[in-house]
Amino acid sequence: MPEQGLRQDAGIRVPAPLAPSTSTLLICFSHLRWGFVYQRPQHLLTRAARHYRVLFVEEAWFEDTAPRLDLTEVKGGVIVAVPVLPHGMTGDEAEAAQKQLLNQLLAGERPEEIIAWYYTPMALGSSDHLEPDLCVYDCMDELSAFRFAPPNLIEREQALFDRADLVFTGGLSLYEAKRDRHPSVHAFPSSIDRAHFARAREPGSEPDDQIGLPRPRLGYFGVIDERMDLELVAEMAALRPDWQFVMIGPVVKIDEASLPRAENIHWLGGRSYDELPNYLSGWDIGLMPFAMNESTRFISPTKTPEFLAAGVPVVSTPVVDVVRSWGDAGLVEIAATAPEMIAMADALLARPKAAWLEQVDRQLASLSWDRTWNEMHARMRRKLDVSAATQRRAAKVRAGEAVHV
Repeated sequence: MPEQGLRQDAGIRVPAPLAPSTSTLLICFSHLRWGFVYQRPQHLLTRAARHYRVLFVEEAWFEDTAPRLDLTEVKGGVIVAVPVLPHGMTGDEAEAAQKQLLNQLLAGERPEEIIAWYYTPMALGSSDHLEPDLCVYDCMDELSAFRFAPPNLIEREQALFDRADLVFTGGLSLYEAKRDRHPSVHAFPSSIDRAHFARAREPGSEPDDQIGLPRPRLGYFGVIDERMDLELVAEMAALRPDWQFVMIGPVVKIDEASLPRAENIHWLGGRSYDELPNYLSGWDIGLMPFAMNESTRFISPTKTPEFLAAGVPVVSTPVVDVVRSWGDAGLVEIAATAPEMIAMADALLARPKAAWLEQVDRQLASLSWDRTWNEMHARMRRKLDVSAATQRRAAKVRAGEAVHV
């Protein structure tokens, strides 16, 4: 049976018409799955859905099946589309199949405007036939530096730069790396849902898998992949066997057997966004043990302001954007080695928090995902207005009317 609010068509599940406040359709193409980790795409696109119909198109999923498109409406009104393709397709065949599924889905659509929003340049292979009124590239990571990056990613990114009307970046380092490649690049670093994470500052019910752990507790939450320095975590745990290291997040692109094992390291797996404040409320120190390699050169971790909003002091390795935005301001402690991180954590455990929290709250007062989206949206509307005016002028010229400059 199709889900409530969806109708079943041959080979495709199509969302029933929503009740949009505008006829504009925003189609997002993402390498991240909506239900993976709640982060930048989810924060921004749930806000976009207040203005537009939003279709979030994920990368293909492969099964022993005929091609189809699975659609689900998630909280906030976003429609998530997952292309499901048969095993054994070549890359070109998979892109052609996804293009056909997308065309089927959009066949009955007659929006006044279409906005194409990209998180991955690789999606051009299944969407470059679209002619959107606005094309946005929200570059949240240097994907070419990640493990298993497609060999043609850099070429595809250049093609996306050539098509895009606006480029947003998820941090200052990314902005500096991209600003000369497009005439309209704008930095929008990680923001924060302060009220959500501020719940961790209040007494609450701790999760069952954490409540029995001794103190102090040092915690990490987020994706666990090649960006984490596992040797650093192991060394810290060995230096302080009486400290508890709580590690929350899905393990991807690395072998779980490579995770360091010790009685005081607790790999709890992924947890939902709603659960995170309950975990953070029981942490004494937040850890950001990122490896210093190509995959972390341009990152701007969203968890930095989230730790701070939760009232959890943070020790991080010297990631460039963390140092510039938070370390230099005295809000996050920076250390490069396990002994240095232990020393910093020792100092934080002994430090009164009141003055630091006042400084944190002053810094976070101007940050919010609402503000980030509003500033992005204003730039988008200006571009759309200019585009519409240009089209009207061109129509008048074609009609033989005088156009006054």
